[in-house]
Amino acid sequence: MRLLEGKPIAEKIKEEIRQAVSKLSRKPVLASVMVGDNPGADAYVKSQARIAENLGIEYRFQRLAADSTENQLIDFIKELNSDSSVNGIIIQMPLPQQIDYKRISQFIAPEKDIEGMHPVNIGKILFGKANILPCTPAAVMELLKETGVDLYGKEVVVVGHSEIVGKPLSLLLLDKFATVTVCHIGTSKAGKLEGHVKNAEILIVAVGKAGLIKGEWIKEGAIVIDVGINRVGDKIVGDVEFDEASKRASWITPVPGGVGPLTVTILMRNLVEAAKLQQ
Repeated sequence: MRLLEGKPIAEKIKEEIRQAVSKLSRKPVLASVMVGDNPGADAYVKSQARIAENLGIEYRFQRLAADSTENQLIDFIKELNSDSSVNGIIIQMPLPQQIDYKRISQFIAPEKDIEGMHPVNIGKILFGKANILPCTPAAVMELLKETGVDLYGKEVVVVGHSEIVGKPLSLLLLDKFATVTVCHIGTSKAGKLEGHVKNAEILIVAVGKAGLIKGEWIKEGAIVIDVGINRVGDKIVGDVEFDEASKRASWITPVPGGVGPLTVTILMRNLVEAAKLQQ
């Protein structure tokens, strides 16, 4: 078993970003918007700002009042869309309950949508033409690339069908001619999850439920990528029973330390890609 760690890959991508930034006619600008206060999100923003500075990217942070309406946020997004100095926009999660992220995300100009979640950018994945990919699925693809696996014809099982991970990831895998099975709560309730997992040469789990995937279900020699992040007592664990799974897997991501370190780096890579397209 080999640990599939995100940090070394992130460092390689950061070096590529620095080189790309040095070739741009001006410093790329990332506008980050938070509505209200959230300690977890505040920590994430500080991490983003630190990484941006390290890469030569300008990070502009704006906090809106917690009682801001959906329309007030949309108006602010429209201002950022029309500001030619801004190359990318990110709306920090979680949002207050009066604001629907799915609606909000559609108002970010597709060319400034560095999370890759605008319907236009998701649609481009369908045609294999996307310049800007959703961060977590792109991170998973980078991890798979690191293993050297040829995805052509491989049995890949994706557990979780969210808009931000499972659905776009399955499209990226199909583009590489993997044979993709997507499992979700319906699969589990039908009692078929174990059977699908046992068949997976590559298993990717993104549900957010600790220990959902039993270690003994893992196929001998499988590659396991665990996107889940769960707090159990004072520990952070994934969706896969790591100790047992690592006895069977050829590669497995640690939690934390697997997908996580890559996502912010991919966000910054998307920003630079957006800046290139705009310039």
